[in-house]
Amino acid sequence: MTKAGSKGGNLRDKLDGNELDLSLSDLNEVPVKELAALPKATILDLSCNKLNTLPTEFCGLTHLVKLDLSKNKLQQLPADFGRLVNLQHLDLLNNRLVTLPVSFAQLKSLKWLDLKDNPLDPVLAKVAGDCLDEKQCKQCANKVLQHMKAMQADQEREKQRRLEVEREAEKKREAKQRAKEAQERELRKREKAEEKERRRKEYDALKASKREQEKKPKKETNQAPSKFSLSCKLPAVFRHG
Repeated sequence: MTKAGSKGGNLRDKLDGNELDLSLSDLNEVPVKELAALPKATILDLSCNKLNTLPTEFCGLTHLVKLDLSKNKLQQLPADFGRLVNLQHLDLLNNRLVTLPVSFAQLKSLKWLDLKDNPLDPVLAKVAGDCLDEKQCKQCANKVLQHMKAMQADQEREKQRRLEVEREAEKKREAKQRAKEAQERELRKREKAEEKERRRKEYDALKASKREQEKKPKKETNQAPSKFSLSCKLPAVFRHG
């Protein structure tokens, strides 16, 4: 048997005022859709079934005021269980719960809680107490809420600490990137200046070479006069000799 409805008939047939009793129905799955259609059912008994988990959609049943999930096989509650803000009475007796979701701290209306016969984490078990009578179950609700609020605050602080660490790491990465970019700009600037200086020297060397080339023919003319010009300068006696 999986869902209520096929064995127990229409859920409305089980509704008695604002109470809906689905206990001992051989359920291993909660008929969330059908339950959502019955907002009048503020008291829900799902005890003595075969429930291993509750679907996330179960947390949308915010009309619930009293919920009995005792004697199932629940290993955990949905992460958003804290959305059930109108819940005042919660029976989780004899399941397989070890911890509670942090959102449990949001159950601000919770006045009664039974966590007996669960393999609870030692710290949570100590906070919950024995839950042997009405008074202890009320104390359990109060103490567990305070404990979960402290856990939620610790988790939020840790989250903020991680965010701060990530922000600092991001700042360092950005600073490192800026330094790298500045270094690359400086390197390009230096290489550009060196290239400009090299080209200037080549230009100056080329100009100097041209000047040398221009001077060279004149120098040769002054140093090596032709035979004709030399004979013109000799005295007549030598020319006719």
